[in-house]
Amino acid sequence: MNLVPLFVAIPLGAAFLIPMIGFWWKKSGEVLSTLSMVALSVMALASIGAPAVVHHMGGWAAPKGIAIVADGLSVLLLVAVNVIGLLCIIFSLKYMREYTGLPKYYGLFMLMVAGMNGVVLSGDLFNLFVFLEIASVASYALVAFGVEADELEAGFKYLILGSVASVMILFAVGTVYAVTGSLNMADVSRTIAAEWAGTEMNPALLLAAALFLMGFSLKAALVPFHAWLPDAHPSAPAPISAMLSGVVIKSLGVYAICRVFFNVFGFAATSPGSVIIANSMIGFSVLSIVVGGLAAVGQWDLKRLLAYSSIGQIGYVTLGLGVGARVLATGESTTLAALAIFGGLFHLVNHAAFKSLLFLSSGAIQSATGTRDMKLLGGLKERMPITATTTNLAALSIAGVPPFSGFWSKLIIIVAVVRAGHFGIGAVAIAMAFVTLVYYVKVQKSVLFGDVGRSVEQAREVSPAMYVPLVLLAVVCVGFGILAVTQPAIGERMLGPARDVLLNSAEYVKLVLG
Repeated sequence: MNLVPLFVAIPLGAAFLIPMIGFWWKKSGEVLSTLSMVALSVMALASIGAPAVVHHMGGWAAPKGIAIVADGLSVLLLVAVNVIGLLCIIFSLKYMREYTGLPKYYGLFMLMVAGMNGVVLSGDLFNLFVFLEIASVASYALVAFGVEADELEAGFKYLILGSVASVMILFAVGTVYAVTGSLNMADVSRTIAAEWAGTEMNPALLLAAALFLMGFSLKAALVPFHAWLPDAHPSAPAPISAMLSGVVIKSLGVYAICRVFFNVFGFAATSPGSVIIANSMIGFSVLSIVVGGLAAVGQWDLKRLLAYSSIGQIGYVTLGLGVGARVLATGESTTLAALAIFGGLFHLVNHAAFKSLLFLSSGAIQSATGTRDMKLLGGLKERMPITATTTNLAALSIAGVPPFSGFWSKLIIIVAVVRAGHFGIGAVAIAMAFVTLVYYVKVQKSVLFGDVGRSVEQAREVSPAMYVPLVLLAVVCVGFGILAVTQPAIGERMLGPARDVLLNSAEYVKLVLG
């Protein structure tokens, strides 16, 4: 129990220590951030399958005191954030040497990790907002870290739209406090369940729910709140692009949607407001799948293509969650809801792996060739066989080609959608899966295979510090797909507790309040 606050304390301490000693120890950022991320990754992996833990800060019990909650959903996100963060730090050791001000980079990186860990562990709404802002401010600066015109413009756009989302979330937090008199999420959930169960929810709470949904959807880059992401991803350094797409939009957006709507507002009350929220989630998801996929087809900038792909793939994640929410809100089969939510969480983990791999691969390609314009690339497998192989494996996985992991998570989501009676949405999801395959075939043809492009002629394989993270992530993409068929108990052990947290908000209340 006493180790749980270290998920925030370790990266926060490193974030403040690195810039302070960076003036006289130039390697402080590399050493301290790597050691910190190793410790955090080991702690996160060791938490898999462990009993849920509630830590009361200062010994003050909830709901009056601040609670840190490490349940199945939190642990799933902690594993994703910290393992992906470690691999991105290892990649940065070589990749970021062409930049100046590295102590600032590593300090901001650790601050972003501290914020994300705080979001997924926070047991009250205001601290969730505070940690969300810590991670957001750090990510704004990291997007603009290159300080060129494009980076500064993308960082400024991200800052403005992110601030709009933050204002929505803060207003929603204030509204919830005004109505319920509490900020503790379990206590708010108990109040809502006691006073508005089976009836139309308080209009002020419905307003708060709408603000939460829009604010978190902007953080998750769901359409139509996605305008910042296509510029932010191509402009940011490759490790930051991998973090943004791999874990930032999930921890600040998708996780927050899950926690607030499943565990605080709840979908089991069968109130009309719950159905509206679930339908809105499904609508945003379908828009994201379609717009992100079609926009990616026309891109020739590799990182911009990956950015639009992220919008489409995060739509699959929230589609599974949204269908599960609607099934709960309409009082249908809990088994079907569990299937849909499991598929959404499975695709969340898969996307964290293969999209981080693709963005790191794009960074390796740009570092070796000097460009990310796919028209100037080609034949990469001849000059960079390791990078080309890992990129190909990630492309096959995200395109949903069996037996890779992306196929199984998409299949579960589509089966759940069809079984819930949404045949049109299921058809769209299947069609856009083929569109995903089309634009990744384009990546394979233009970048990996074919004639050697003029920018690739002098290219050489990147250093081990850059390709080792690629290989490890490729193993995850392949391994998850194999384990999904041969060892389903492993997936159940990792994803089952997170799914159960979302299915039963009463258990969350009982865990926190006793």
